[in-house]
Parts: sequence; structure tokens; C-alpha cells
Amino acid sequence: MATQSILRPTALAGIGPGLLASLIIAAAAAFLADHYGGPVMLFALLLGMAMNFMSEVDRCRPGVEFASKFVLRLGVAMLGFRITLQQIVALGWRPVALVIVAVTLTILASIWLARRMGFEGRFGLLTGGATAICGASAAAAISAALPPDPQKERNTLFTIIGVSTLSTLAMIIYPVLIQLLHLDNVHYGMFIGATVHDVAQVVGAGYAISTEAGDTATVVKLMRVAMLLPVILATTVLIRTKGPAEGERPPILPWFLAVFLVLVAANSLLPVPAFVQDAGGTASRWCLVTAIAALGIKTRFKEMLDIGWKPVVLMVVETLIIAGLALVAIAAGWV
Repeated sequence: MATQSILRPTALAGIGPGLLASLIIAAAAAFLADHYGGPVMLFALLLGMAMNFMSEVDRCRPGVEFASKFVLRLGVAMLGFRITLQQIVALGWRPVALVIVAVTLTILASIWLARRMGFEGRFGLLTGGATAICGASAAAAISAALPPDPQKERNTLFTIIGVSTLSTLAMIIYPVLIQLLHLDNVHYGMFIGATVHDVAQVVGAGYAISTEAGDTATVVKLMRVAMLLPVILATTVLIRTKGPAEGERPPILPWFLAVFLVLVAANSLLPVPAFVQDAGGTASRWCLVTAIAALGIKTRFKEMLDIGWKPVVLMVVETLIIAGLALVAIAAGWV
């Protein structure tokens, strides 16, 4: 299990400097947000990007990786303290239908476009799945399900860099663009949850507007994360024809989604004390701000320049496809 590997004593060795740096950046972001009224997630991202040099420091790298992966997932899992089944039911069946249709059409369009651009269909599946589902986590999971290929590692690396970069840009740009459409908080959250690639950026873009938008975006995003299960199963049946994929296989259903669902159920069905909910919400917020700071530290836009323009165009088009599908659904009143 990926979580177990992260938490092994050898894997935890040396995380202090990088984790502390991420925490300091998170504290600075919180200070700026409290004193100047801006979004704390965006401050954390921009401050982290300004400290990108730390990603090259050997002492900091393990802690930054730990913050951007495990701390992020822990923060998302603890968002279950803030969300109830009543909120999910209130969204209705339409957002679920939107997620299923948008994810399916984006992946199919990506496979078709990849072939038209001279790539193999499995490259389109890899980039389209990462764009449509949950960013880098989906890229790693889908890559593990694909058959061995000399270009698989390089394609996976590009996909992770590309989807993380585009997700970061979406986190910055979408809140500005969508406000021009005068969407209410619920529909804004639906758009963010249905279109932004990575969980951290969904949380950042959603809660940058309001708590209601952030909660809605998180629920819709985790619906997309749950789509990883059928997509991996379909990939295994349709593509894996040369034996099992190499390397350690990531879990089909991410652990943080399972914990999130357990906490939502407990928060909805059990008399959870208010101070426990508040403490869980506060811990979740600090985990997420710290993780976004670490993601900023890791962001390297210049690496995109070494890959070529065709794969970049493919992922940009995939991003526009899923954003367009969500906008059409919202504008037409389908959700």
C-alpha cells in the first residue's frame, strides 16, 4: 500500500527540514490572509513557488514530498468532519451524472485525439485519465495498470508534471474567470470540483471563494476520485494483454477517500461533539495549506519546455474539454 510505504520508518527519516519549511510557509500564508483578506491557499501556493529552490536541497526534499503527498491526503480525509450526508443528498443525482459523463467523454476524446496526433491510444488514456479523474494520483494508478512499455515511465512523468502544472494554473485562473459568469457558490463549487485536476487545487480554488463553494467542490471532486475504480477496472480488462503491470500497484480506491467517507458517515449519523468537528476542521485546514505550500515548492514550469509542444497541446485540450462540458451543463441548467 502507498500509505504504508510513506509511513515506514526509513521513509520518514529526514522529513523534518522539508516539512518544517512547508509549515513555515503555511504560517506565513495564514498571516497574510488574516491581515490582508486574501485566500490563504493561493498565498501558500505563491509563497511555495517563490521558494522552489528548496526542492533541489537534499535535506528538504523528503519532507516536501511527505507534505505534498501524505499530509495532503490526510487533510482531504479530515474534510469529512465538515461534510455530512445531508449535504451530499442536497446536491441531488445531477452532479453524479455530470461527473460520470464528463469523465467518460474526456477520456474517450483524449484517446481519439492522441491517436490523431501520432501517439498511442494508451498515452491518451494516461493523460485523459489524469485530467478527468484526480491528477497525478490517477496517472500513477493508470500507469501501473498499463502493460510494460519502453516509454511508459517517461509518459507517466510528463503526465504528472503536465497535470500538476495545469491544475496549478486552473487554481489561479478559474476563480477569476468564473466570477465573471456570476455563478452562485454551489454552482461555482460544482464547476471547480468537476474540472480542476488535483484534489489540493480543487480545495484551494473552492475555499478561496467561500466555505459553501469549497465544501461543494470537495464533494464533487471526490465523486471524480471514486471514478478511478471503474476506469482502472476497464483499463485492466481492455488494455492489459501482456501480463501484469510492473512495479508496486497503487490501491484502486485511495485510502483518503475511504477515510473521508467514514468520517462523513460518522459526522452524519453519530452525535459527534462540536469541539471534535472544529478540531478536525482546523487540522484539515492546516494540513491542506501545508500541502499546497509543498506543491508550490515542487512546481517547475521550465520542465514543460523540454517535452515538446504536442503533448502539452493534448493536455491543454483535455483540460478545455472537461471545463467546457461542465460549463455547458451548468449554463443549460442540467445541474
